[in-house]
This record gives sequence, C-alpha cells and structure tokens, in this order.
Amino acid sequence: MTMLFSTEPSLSDTLLLVVETGNTTASFAVFNAEDCLEVHKVPSASLFSHEAVEGVVVPLLQKYPLLRNAALCSVVPSLEPLILTTLRRYLSGQLLEVTFSMRMPFTLHYESPESFGADRIALCALSRMLYPDGAVIALDIGTAITVDVLGSRKDYLGGLIMPGLELMANALHDRTARLPLVALELPETLIGRSTSDCIRNGIIRGCAASIEGLLGKIKRWLVDEQGEERIVVIATGGSAPLVSAMLEVSPVLEELAVLKGTRYLFSLNSSR
Repeated sequence: MTMLFSTEPSLSDTLLLVVETGNTTASFAVFNAEDCLEVHKVPSASLFSHEAVEGVVVPLLQKYPLLRNAALCSVVPSLEPLILTTLRRYLSGQLLEVTFSMRMPFTLHYESPESFGADRIALCALSRMLYPDGAVIALDIGTAITVDVLGSRKDYLGGLIMPGLELMANALHDRTARLPLVALELPETLIGRSTSDCIRNGIIRGCAASIEGLLGKIKRWLVDEQGEERIVVIATGGSAPLVSAMLEVSPVLEELAVLKGTRYLFSLNSSR
C-alpha cells in the first residue's frame, strides 16, 4: 500500500544547526531530533567577520543540504549580529536565539532576568529535561564557573559565579612580576615542589575544594530549607572533566549540555 502522506516530521524539520558562542570557544553542532550528528569547534576570537562565520557554516550546510532551522546561544554580544546575519542568509527556516523572554521548562526567579546568561538558561533547561522530578545543581566549569540550582517544583532557586581555572592562572601571571603562566593539568601531588606545581596545585585543588564545599552546603540547604529528597549534580564546560576528577563524588558529566539545552529550547519555542 502506498502512503500518500505521513504524520512523521520530515528530515528538514528534525535537522537543526545549534550555535553556541562562549567566551573562549564557539561550537557549531548539527542535530537530528535529539541526536547530535557532529560538532565543530573554533576559537570565538576567530569569528571576527562574516567570511569567518561563513567558513564554518557553509561546509556544514553543504554536508546537510536539508538543514534549514537554527538556534543560537551566545554570551558574546559582539558576535551575535555576525552569526545571526549569516544564518539568515543561508537558512530558510526558523531562527531562534536563546533569551530570558522565551518559553522555558522552569520558572526563572532572578532580579534582572535579562542579565541571566543564555548558556545558563540552556543548561538549566537541559537539567529540567533530564531530571524533571528532582532538584538539580548544574555546574558550568569554563572561562567562568557558574553554579545554578533548580528545585523539584521546576523553579530556579539561585546560583553562584566564580572565576574559572584559566582566569585564575592568567590573573596570577598578569598581576605579579615573576609567577609564570602554567599549563592546567591534573596535579600529581597534593603540594608542589616547584613554582609551577605550586600554582597548578593551588588553582586546581583550590577550585575543586571550593566547589566541593559549596556543593555540600547547597545540598544541605536543599534538604533542610527546601525539603528536597533527590538531588542530582551535573557538570559541563571545558574544565569540567579535570575538576570533576578531583571531587570525592563525581557529578554527571554532560559535555554538550549547552548545545543540547539549546536544541531542547528550540523544540519548546518553534512554531512547527
């Protein structure tokens, strides 16, 4: 029997280009529904012109000719016009930008919601999608380290922001006369016997200890003050694997959390 029509979405409807621009790295990912087909990463600083953005976008469109929809999650305002203009030039479908005014799977309680980063919105959205019935502590350990807390009643409870590993390393190097800029890798010892080891151990172990202490306090607060019974900790960001390896209880690692959260937000807000 020949089917005259199908209620299933076509490939052009399920394919989605998701662009995430962070302070250090920009990611271009192609999704087919919830499946990530590939991710291409470039330094955010390299996207300084329309030609530079086209150099990343066009090869993906050539590889996936049915791609027509896109979503942007950006924390770099200077890059947004370049990327949005390029996407509109090449894509015929819907183009969504993650903002605080969009439909979200949680209630955002924040004094200035317009200042709540798009990456944090996407991470919280994915947290709610993955763990709809429990409290979630979501860590993004990148250029900056953000900690966002969601309650089981689908409300945003609050968060913290602190400098990331590279910012701490750069600050020590830039603001002192003799301290070197060190490579950030897993320390082999608790304390160092060279200046480089002392800096590396201090930054990484100090950051891990800070996060571990904060997680303990937040978990106790969630239980005692919010009555939460099930609490999940997830982590993403470039330094998440390094820092997570230093914690006594490792969080759930979600390498593509912001990209996946952006895809989920597109599905909630698209008009199809």
